[in-house]
Amino acid sequence: MRYCMPPDPNPKKPGFTMPPKSCDTHFHVFGPPEKFPFAPTRQYTPPAAPLEHYLAVAAVVGIERGVVVQPSVHGLDNTATLDAIARSGGRFRGIARAGDEITGEQLSRLHEGGMRGVRFNLLDRPRGNVEPGVFDRVVERIAALGWSVDLHIDPKNLLAQEKRIRSLAGPVVFDHIARVNPAEGLGQPAFQLLLDLMKDERYWVKLSGIDKICKLDIYSDKGLTYRDVVPFARAVIEMAPDRVIWGTDWPHSNIFAPGKTPNDGELVDLLLEFAPDGAVRERILVDNPERLYGFADS
Repeated sequence: MRYCMPPDPNPKKPGFTMPPKSCDTHFHVFGPPEKFPFAPTRQYTPPAAPLEHYLAVAAVVGIERGVVVQPSVHGLDNTATLDAIARSGGRFRGIARAGDEITGEQLSRLHEGGMRGVRFNLLDRPRGNVEPGVFDRVVERIAALGWSVDLHIDPKNLLAQEKRIRSLAGPVVFDHIARVNPAEGLGQPAFQLLLDLMKDERYWVKLSGIDKICKLDIYSDKGLTYRDVVPFARAVIEMAPDRVIWGTDWPHSNIFAPGKTPNDGELVDLLLEFAPDGAVRERILVDNPERLYGFADS
């Protein structure tokens, strides 16, 4: 079992002021494990990253709203995520994990607790991915709730699952810009498919996981720079500025090398390059997540 590095405890103050009601649509809460145990099926062990630590980071960088994404280290037990939503005073919504055993009654309770979507892993790795049949059945069960289908997907699976993805009623959110590989350029087939999907109002892109996309946590100094993602972010914004959202991916799990954890203030500053126009940034940070996750209803 590998142990992750902790998040940067000293976020830099961004170089611009985030607009009121800015939303981080992708962060996790880990534990604390003495209260919310980690799942025995987890593939890594993170340091505790409780709600209080996230709120301290959010206060520095200017985040007022958030979407807590159920992490794989807690498996299908959404208790820690529900607890964070309940203690947010209406500031948070959540994205759950769910399996074949989920019932309509359980989904109703998750909805009452602030959940507004389910996340599925479709990645080129041996463990942790959802079975296609389970995926189809869970998607069918959540349709009546109006929830989003959040896809943690990579380019290989985006291409392989195109037919299934196009069949979804929506909304469908691609986490981490579908983990596009910046080194393969804007013309790579998976990114061109993503842009084509974005022509349809069912599909959304989340500008998040920039450090994961750049693989700085895997390839050490051979990794790309965060700014290599800028052309891809601008391309999806140009395609559908009303269906792009943003997230920190705090506390940045799956980083095992010292000195590779991103600073959340620096990630916020990338928004100036992703969307130089302040009105567009406000749509990404405020208007779009408010519409997708129903913050205006609170």
